[in-house]
Amino acid sequence: MKRYLIALLVGGTVFAGVYGMAASLDVGSGSLGAGNTAVAACQSGTLTASYATSYQSSLPGYRVGVVTVNGLDTTSSTNCASKAYRITLTGASDASLGEITGTTPASGTSFTADFTSSNVAAESVTGVHITISG
Repeated sequence: MKRYLIALLVGGTVFAGVYGMAASLDVGSGSLGAGNTAVAACQSGTLTASYATSYQSSLPGYRVGVVTVNGLDTTSSTNCASKAYRITLTGASDASLGEITGTTPASGTSFTADFTSSNVAAESVTGVHITISG
């Protein structure tokens, strides 16, 4: 019985210490850490993506060419102008098929990313992920 009480006391002390350390972690948009927090977006509007295809005999089939992103806000006080972007084409199980990075334009409402050299088969694309940061 005495061993049981000592084990329970030690276990409770360890749990309290770990819980206390985890509660002190801070998370924000400028750093990585453990926890969760809301991160403000650079715009409230929704971005839409579309892509052109072209026939590629080496696949054989159609490949993704230029991806066009529309709906970019470059005029509001918290806009997405001149920020780093990453566009990822995904396939089955959300696996990455190709990725392009760049910088959004300083003005306008759209931008493009050229996936032609990536030879991504259009039939394999199930999603387009767009991340703007900075």
